[in-house]
Amino acid sequence: MKKVLKYIFKKQFLIIFSILIFIALNVYLLTFPSKILGQIIDYLYDIEKNKILIINSIKFLIIISIFAMITRVIWKRLIAITTRFLEKTLRDKLFENFLKIKLSSIQNIKNGEIMSYFVKDIGELRGFLYRILSQGSRIIFVFIIATSTMKSVNTSLTVFTLIPILITTFIVIILKQYIEKSFKKSQKYFTALSEYVQESTDAIRTTKAYSGELNQLKKFIKKNNLLKRSNMVVDMYSTILSISVAICFGFCYGIIIIYGSRLVLNNIITVGDFVAFTGYIDLFYSPVMWLPGIITKFKRAQISYGRLDKVFNLEKENFMLENENSKNLIHGDIRIENLSFNYPENIDQVLNNISLEIKEGETLGIIGTIGSGKTTLMNLLLRLYHIPDGKIFINNIDINKINLETLRNSISYITQDNFLFSSTIKDNISLFKENFNDYEIEESTKQSMISDDINSMKNGIYTIIGERGIDLSGGQKQRVVISRAFLNKSNILIFDDTFSALDNKTEKSVLQNIKKLVKNKTCIIISNRISDVKDSDKIIVLDAGSIVEHGTHQELLKNKGLYFKFYKQQSSMQEDSILN
Repeated sequence: MKKVLKYIFKKQFLIIFSILIFIALNVYLLTFPSKILGQIIDYLYDIEKNKILIINSIKFLIIISIFAMITRVIWKRLIAITTRFLEKTLRDKLFENFLKIKLSSIQNIKNGEIMSYFVKDIGELRGFLYRILSQGSRIIFVFIIATSTMKSVNTSLTVFTLIPILITTFIVIILKQYIEKSFKKSQKYFTALSEYVQESTDAIRTTKAYSGELNQLKKFIKKNNLLKRSNMVVDMYSTILSISVAICFGFCYGIIIIYGSRLVLNNIITVGDFVAFTGYIDLFYSPVMWLPGIITKFKRAQISYGRLDKVFNLEKENFMLENENSKNLIHGDIRIENLSFNYPENIDQVLNNISLEIKEGETLGIIGTIGSGKTTLMNLLLRLYHIPDGKIFINNIDINKINLETLRNSISYITQDNFLFSSTIKDNISLFKENFNDYEIEESTKQSMISDDINSMKNGIYTIIGERGIDLSGGQKQRVVISRAFLNKSNILIFDDTFSALDNKTEKSVLQNIKKLVKNKTCIIISNRISDVKDSDKIIVLDAGSIVEHGTHQELLKNKGLYFKFYKQQSSMQEDSILN
């Protein structure tokens, strides 16, 4: 996080310096109207004699006002440029960072919390930078420039007038602690509400299917009410601060009227000086009113910075090339030796002493009970989680010694969740890569048996599908995802429960096309259905994280073990469906 901020401020240093220069100039120009007005009042004692001076003073006042307006427009524009640059750069870097974070580090972060990082926390940092540049710098310049100008009128009046302002500043510092505590609680409730809204929108179909709208609404109202109450506490402390500032200036004006008028009567200062001095005090009003907001923003930004810094410091994957020749080696045999694995912060092992070998050109079928570790095994093959050296090899090379980007680019992993982006079908098949033309994508759709469905759509492969592919049926989603395997031409292909939503006829056609595709390639098919894996060269059966059986389809049937049990269950289910 520090590196990102250093980069931003390095890029914006000249602009920030220019902002400070123009703000200082603007504050200096703002002291002139009160001074000129005071001079005009003094000139009014002899209008005829001072007529030219009064006219010149008015002209000068107009010119100063124009320049003050110009300098204000300039620094406002420059601040907008700087703060938006900060916002954009932080979002870019945060998104880039999320893509690099290890899956084990990010899997426990909820979507709602992630969205609050991108929206709430970055917004707080931008808001603080805006406040510190537009208001914080003006507070400093007002205290320096306006105080110097006030002293030129009368030092004792300046000292007495500034005492209430200093007392109010002390009160603000005390109240800021309560603001911090109340804002932390508000941030917590905001995150909880964001997470709940995210989960509710993701599960809207399930909610409607089971008539759960009322319960969802009640929970939302409860969480929203907690957020409202916490925000009201924050507002209460902010109001107390504002009232304190208002009372402070009431005392300031009282001092000016009582003590300043005495100085006028004693001919120590003129009436014009008295009026000018009142104008100088007006310059302090806004800066003191800004103090509570700046302190609140600082505390919010401090909390948001800590949250973002924590995310930026999460462990990342190493994409650096560790073997110069690895790009030419990602094909062929896969060997796993005595692999055991448990997820971080989980004592129970998901995989127990797994050993297997797949030759180049072979197809391995994996079947097993739910939670037996089938998908976990594939995640480790892609190095989505850390594994010790000497456990998984491709062409006798430890996968920990292979460039990570090269490894994953060489494996087409068709996952079981069938995730689709809210974009065109073309983008969803190519995964936004621009090195594939329309012809290649259309050919891949033919192989996955989805081309007829796409051709019936008005815009073909340029048809935009809804979020998570909501506009497609389950079978269409799976076939769009399967198209990725036919497009990428990878040397290793993994199909993880990919055919569950396909009807028997479509499944048979797709499997036949996959057989042609995987010729001379290494292929792994994971499924809970015997029909998907029965033609594989080898089949392993997983149960509770261990390989309990292995062999061909016929060999496993003869063993009368768990595989045979699956076969009998699925055969009887098919017979029942035919009879019914």
